Amino acid sequence: MRLVFAGTPAAAVPTLRRLAAEHEIAAVVTRPDAPLGRKRVLTPSPVAQVAEELGLPVIKATRLDDDATAAITGLEVELGVIVAYGGLVREPLLSAPAKGWINLHFSLLPQWRGAAPVQRALINGDAQLGASVFQLVSALDAGDVFATRVVAVAPEATADAALDALALDGAELTAEVVAAIADGTARAVPQEGEASLAPKLTLDDGLLDWTRPLSEVFARFRGVTPEPGAHTTVDGLRLKVLEAAASEGDVDLEPGAFTATKSALLIGTGSAPLAVTRVQPSGKGAMSAVDWWRGQRDTENLRAGA
Repeated sequence: MRLVFAGTPAAAVPTLRRLAAEHEIAAVVTRPDAPLGRKRVLTPSPVAQVAEELGLPVIKATRLDDDATAAITGLEVELGVIVAYGGLVREPLLSAPAKGWINLHFSLLPQWRGAAPVQRALINGDAQLGASVFQLVSALDAGDVFATRVVAVAPEATADAALDALALDGAELTAEVVAAIADGTARAVPQEGEASLAPKLTLDDGLLDWTRPLSEVFARFRGVTPEPGAHTTVDGLRLKVLEAAASEGDVDLEPGAFTATKSALLIGTGSAPLAVTRVQPSGKGAMSAVDWWRGQRDTENLRAGA
């Protein structure tokens, strides 16, 4: 089929590569170059970089406005495929491809409609993660679903690792749906069940509440790592929690209290402690959590969240 592909982050790359190997990609739509790193160097999106590698035409657009709509409509494609582009597809662009648009979304719809489905699912402690391919409509992630797939994710995986796994399985799922649309066998069914929303995370979502049980604290850590990042306050300064795991062994700590082992810094929660192995103090680089702890003056009275 002749396709237009819209996507921006690394999670969209596996689908782009798979579809480019099997179909004609008339153009790739992605968001403009963004400043990255300490020097804020303008850098093409991961999708733009791969499109250039593959020799595909690229349309860079902050949003799908009249100019972008005209450019895409002029391609006369049969189908549009979108994976985490970062903008809405509205009419008349929504109806421009002969077979409309399909969207790979990283949740088991109708669960977690919105910008941060993987992160919200992890924060919520969901037992299953998955991907869905659905017909794009004007309402948010509400179209009929062609296919879904439950994806196995490691029980301690953070959002970035979970998204990597979902991106690979999602690429295969999308390719199967596009092939079915091409040969006329694809069938989409309405979404069933209660919908939940997954709005974009803010910095406040990364704040760890040590009074909550370990399962909830660790779930939040997983969901907000690496972005916007898990953090707490110590002596009024923010401390980022970069690497952590559910603790093992019988250690009794009050919420927010610290104790160190040879390999980890234990921080008390409402139940068992969280084992933190790597942190980043305010204004400093990342370091071993135990090394940071040893550098504190009054370790006996220090508390997280204070």
